[in-house]
Amino acid sequence: MFKKILIANRGEIACRVMRTARRLGIATVAVHSEADRDALHVEMADEAVCIGPPPATESYLRADRIVRAALDTGAEAVHPGYGFLSENAAFARRLAREGIVFIGPGARAIAAMGDKIKAKRLALGAGVSIIPGPAEAIGDARAAVRAAKRLGYPVMLKAAAGGGGRGMRIARSDAEVRDGLRSAAREAKASFGDGRIFIETYVERPRHIEIQVLADSHASIVHLGERECSIQRRHQKIIEEAPSPFIDADTRAAMGEQAVALARAAGYVSAGTVEFVVDEERNFYFLEMNTRLQVEHPVTELITGLDLVEQMIVIAAGEKLAFSQADLRLDGWAVEARVYAEDPLRGFLPSVGRLVAYAEPAEDGGVRVDSGVHEGGEISIHYDPLIAKVIAHGADRDTAIERLRGALDTFRIRGVSNNICFLAAVAGHPGFGAGDINTGFIDEAYPDGFHASDVPHDDPALLAAVAVSMHRAYTERGARIGGQVPGHPPTIPDAWVALIGDERFAVTAAPTDGGFDVVVDDEPYQVRTDWSLAQPLFRAVINGVAVTLQVERAGAGYRIIHSGLDVDVLVLTRQAARHQTKMPAKKRRQTSRHLLSPMPGLLRSVAVAVGQEVQAGEELAVVEAMKMENVLRAARDGTVAAVHARPGDQVALDQPIIEFAGKSR
Repeated sequence: MFKKILIANRGEIACRVMRTARRLGIATVAVHSEADRDALHVEMADEAVCIGPPPATESYLRADRIVRAALDTGAEAVHPGYGFLSENAAFARRLAREGIVFIGPGARAIAAMGDKIKAKRLALGAGVSIIPGPAEAIGDARAAVRAAKRLGYPVMLKAAAGGGGRGMRIARSDAEVRDGLRSAAREAKASFGDGRIFIETYVERPRHIEIQVLADSHASIVHLGERECSIQRRHQKIIEEAPSPFIDADTRAAMGEQAVALARAAGYVSAGTVEFVVDEERNFYFLEMNTRLQVEHPVTELITGLDLVEQMIVIAAGEKLAFSQADLRLDGWAVEARVYAEDPLRGFLPSVGRLVAYAEPAEDGGVRVDSGVHEGGEISIHYDPLIAKVIAHGADRDTAIERLRGALDTFRIRGVSNNICFLAAVAGHPGFGAGDINTGFIDEAYPDGFHASDVPHDDPALLAAVAVSMHRAYTERGARIGGQVPGHPPTIPDAWVALIGDERFAVTAAPTDGGFDVVVDDEPYQVRTDWSLAQPLFRAVINGVAVTLQVERAGAGYRIIHSGLDVDVLVLTRQAARHQTKMPAKKRRQTSRHLLSPMPGLLRSVAVAVGQEVQAGEELAVVEAMKMENVLRAARDGTVAAVHARPGDQVALDQPIIEFAGKSR
């Protein structure tokens, strides 16, 4: 077994690998950019080496610097995590030349599977079901249109290299093929240094289901069942689970056999994942093979009892798998939600900044949290916006989902926008609960984008009851410390008005043993709690049901987060509430003449010039943030009056990029 390994990654996955290494008694070396000098993975490691400036191209993607760090620290092996150099065959070869073990598959298998065109040909030869489409790169837009017409619309344009949803576009017309080919190739070139695109039939309403495999160097290969990864946005997985609510035993066995056959044909050694798309009749087709540890691997770990990082290390050390296919059993159900630094209410735009407050859910009752950040840490523009993964395990799917929802209710993040409200909404959606999902689920459930109105609370009066209970406690504290006139005890009102958006609730709250007796619009709420002032979590039993809400003071009211809903509750005396209705509405800032950057990022391109006439929908600029391109388009027709930023500039949130003449915009 190895005595010291280097983790060639950052964030959550670096910390994840270190936890297993520590349990196995293996010393760890972290590498980090200058931006990550104070990151959690650096703190956790036994040694740390700075490998360059913040941009990944100058640090985490610099194989030469990582190899030098391994040699200088005496690391015997390197675990690449996922992303960055994890599927880089040249990196694996370079380590081998230096006598350093790559904790992953051999370079030949990485190269074969990393090129999706070659992988498709290999899968066909191994008897694996493949999606119809030519196993070759598309030369130009004209050839792409011809191929699309032969296959029939819709089609999928897909990068030959890389993964993670980058360089992928669905096209339903000739025009969309031309536009999609250009943007997919540009994104693939920027992300993977390879702009080749191929085309294949797009399976309508597909499920994205993958099979986890493990293979050792002694010819043993097993599969660990499937993961359902159909809840996606822009081809990025959001919520995953194992097993799938759709796959039956026969289909699982058939998919597992094909995954093992492909791994064997590729000479595969280590952990890997064979991904399939599955149609509504359970016909399945090979999509790609990921030659690395997957982000969603924890759900497989929880239902199999295996530590996949440990298995990778053991296999890399030359040991045999300690079990066979017949030994493997699936236990219960696991669901994972990815917590990202992004704003669902602003089109999921990335968010950067400092984690002013950060508190993870407790890891008990079947809940696990994999993260790579800490309070006070920085979410950087340079890297993926993943903050953490929340994974819940239960005896059945309903139990696992309920535990996931409870954990999300207690996950407290302040300082950057995050998608917890969105995750909670999806986890509570009836369609998700019924297992009626496909890769278009999010678009179907939220066709006009995600809005606060998409997460109505089951009982908004309960929020009013909690807010007024808190307000009553704060009012009592204020009366105690404000001084008293002898013979004149302070008068504390019992009657209040709670305002939640356009809703008004008449509330009374009286303290009692163990909490408050509250009445909201004539409905009683027994609030039993030991909550004390300034605690961020309000844990209570309300009318006999245990609930946990995130709470904080917000001016004259309270911010409450529960079941995906994030609202401000204004608590007023009844007289103040009558006056409040007469307050004028605040005027919004006029920005219609400007194209503003929707996020902090790098301005990749500006497609217009001063004096140019533009039409609604026309591309104006491209802003890149957190490894994703965001194309900004004209909202309406207009004339460019000024361009305030140039390609290569770092732009801030809401920074003007383009100004338009007159009032036409």
